[in-house]
Amino acid sequence: MRISLDAMGGDHAPRTTVEGAVETVLETQDIEVVLVGDTDRIRAELKGKRYPEERLSILHASEQVEMEDDISTAIRRKRDSSIRRGIELVKNGEADAFVSAGHSGVVMALSLLMLGKSEGVHRPAIATTMPTLTTPFVLLDAGANVDSDPENLLQFALMGRAFSKRILGIEEPRVALLSIGEEDTKGNELTKEAFKLIKNTGINFIGNIEGKDIFTGQADVIVCDGFVGNIVLKVSEGLADTIIKMLKREIANIATGKLAYMLMKPALRNFKRKTDYSEYGGAPLLGINGTCLISHGRSSSKAIRNALKLANKFAKQRFYQEIVAELARYRDVLSQPSEQPEPV
Repeated sequence: MRISLDAMGGDHAPRTTVEGAVETVLETQDIEVVLVGDTDRIRAELKGKRYPEERLSILHASEQVEMEDDISTAIRRKRDSSIRRGIELVKNGEADAFVSAGHSGVVMALSLLMLGKSEGVHRPAIATTMPTLTTPFVLLDAGANVDSDPENLLQFALMGRAFSKRILGIEEPRVALLSIGEEDTKGNELTKEAFKLIKNTGINFIGNIEGKDIFTGQADVIVCDGFVGNIVLKVSEGLADTIIKMLKREIANIATGKLAYMLMKPALRNFKRKTDYSEYGGAPLLGINGTCLISHGRSSSKAIRNALKLANKFAKQRFYQEIVAELARYRDVLSQPSEQPEPV
């Protein structure tokens, strides 16, 4: 599989992106990486590194999208950005997938504009994998759509179910809807109408799940709109970091702190690994005609490496076609209009 990588995307690019690409081609035999970005800066990072040159190439892009750039302005004026050129490779069939740790809004907008939505998809969604007490679960939408309607949440449920089955290997994923209570009647109009639609599909829908139960392992797929999902994602990242820091501080404050830290160090290391976003690499944008992964802006070389490997997995399975097939299986339910509340 040939994967285009936005070499200029991320807080520490191109150092981390180049390192991640080199590590990937050294560890795998079936991935070829195209580093898209400023040739001179990329070559400077590659200097002194040993790697199979036939599986690591450079495509020059003269412009870079900055995190503070306005989405529409970046799309209109930066026609030779590393993001646009990387997605073009996928559009033209010259790459099987695209990975970027850069401006997520621009990545989403250009992916939708250049690759288009998959057949039957109303709105694409970002699906992120997160840890629980047992096995990881898929959360979507994690930020692609600030506003959603019940039909969108229904499609998110079906796309997340396909992700859990095909990529994570869960035979019959348990799908839940994030709400403020477990009862069917709890939530706002969006979640209550989405509840009815998802329930009618016949999938393994376990109903509503509350925020306190997200990480208990009760569900394999958790569905919400992008506004809520992005908050869940960011709070989770911040909380994990805070817990580690608080534990270290409390251990340091006790008399036997050094001994206690040495004893707990393996457990703390394991906890950090399980809650580290770099373990999962990136989040796929589901519902577009192609494979596109969005990585964290703070991505390390490890995160880039894992994102490339995940993109390879999605591309090999041509997962975007699985989305079309999954939605087609439930076409009758998807065509049913939801009961929208009457205006006051």
